[in-house]
Amino acid sequence: MFENLQERLSEAFKLLKGKGKINEKNVRDALRQVKMSLLSADVNYKVVKEFMDKVTSEALGEKVIKSVTPDQQFVKIVNDKLTELLGGKEHGLDLKSRPSIVLMVGLQGSGKTTVSAKLARWLKKKNGRNPLLVADDVHRPAAIEQLEILGKSIDVPVFVGNRKDPYKIAKEAVNFAITKGNDVVIIDTAGRLHIDEGMMKEVEEIANLTKPDEVLMVLDSMAGQDVVNSAVEFDKRLTITGFVVTKLDGDSRGGVALSAKYVTGKPIKFVGVGEKLDQLDVFYPDRMASRILGMGDVVSLVEKVQEDLDKRKMKEMEKRLRKAQFTFDDFREQLSQIKKMGSLSSVLEMIPGVPKMKDVKVDEDQLVHVEAIINSMTKKERSNPEIINLSRKKRIAAGSGRSLSEVNKLMKNYDGMKKMIKQFGKLEKRGKLGKFPFQFK
Repeated sequence: MFENLQERLSEAFKLLKGKGKINEKNVRDALRQVKMSLLSADVNYKVVKEFMDKVTSEALGEKVIKSVTPDQQFVKIVNDKLTELLGGKEHGLDLKSRPSIVLMVGLQGSGKTTVSAKLARWLKKKNGRNPLLVADDVHRPAAIEQLEILGKSIDVPVFVGNRKDPYKIAKEAVNFAITKGNDVVIIDTAGRLHIDEGMMKEVEEIANLTKPDEVLMVLDSMAGQDVVNSAVEFDKRLTITGFVVTKLDGDSRGGVALSAKYVTGKPIKFVGVGEKLDQLDVFYPDRMASRILGMGDVVSLVEKVQEDLDKRKMKEMEKRLRKAQFTFDDFREQLSQIKKMGSLSSVLEMIPGVPKMKDVKVDEDQLVHVEAIINSMTKKERSNPEIINLSRKKRIAAGSGRSLSEVNKLMKNYDGMKKMIKQFGKLEKRGKLGKFPFQFK
């Protein structure tokens, strides 16, 4: 996420590292680098100008704080202004009606249908809501079928109506929700260009018929500044209440996320960080600013761990670790828990310092290979790795499709991990360790 921007901003901060104090020359050198970083990230030039004016004014007028180095002061200034640029604070959904209506709009190919399902899942799981999805895209072939499949996968009902008339479908869906007790209606409309007058009138009429509490526009972060310009026109016609920015897990430069709030005045409410239906996050400007600056996002990481990991299983794991009873079954369970949290790359981004480490390369396939090797072991071998001799290793390698050297490497890593766990256990018993490092509350 924002990898190129992170690297360029990191170079700007290095210009101040080791300096005795902030002065106009070294600040202006760093500011020039920050400006070029933002422009290369495809941030709207007006946004860049105002952002730089604010940072420059504060950085050059900043009093030196004795306990803080110049680069730290500058990072704080940039972080504060970046947070402000991204919206300042979290903006939740305003769902006061019963049922509440959420109208999903956007350009073609922005991922709107998938986002609609993601939002339904989020509302159901996080808010205890009873959502209804409405397939109101009658223009794109298979759009209705796609939403039906997605709805079924998250156990959320999908209203399709007559599959032909978008106005009738929308109106009947609201009445259906009232009858069935659904408290949120998410209407997935067709993708459209803002210059297509006929299509824009259609979505305006749907909005007039349903009186939505929220009009969320889905923005593709890979699309560049054109999508932000389209958002301005959509807002004029529909009064957008917020945005959902998708594909932030890809190699987008970040310009859309950094420009949307400034250009339209409307906040980003959610971000899509993957293709899976559970990969929709509430947008926190301060946390995003920290990640862009390579400072990680510990709060989101803790929340993710608490949400995704099975506490009962982790408690059991802790007990086994205390007794040094760590087996390959435990190893496999750990891999399963890690996979629930999404890609390792996205998890590592949240750890302070790691985003700046260019030499950190994550090979997601290695986890798959390790799991394949463990799955090729018999139950007895997983429980008692000590019995795995050369002939067993050869059989495991053949069964997993991996090489004998990979099996040997895994066995070596396992032995090292087990020795380390035993050592921690001994230190804890002697009172030389405050808390067991694998403690899970």
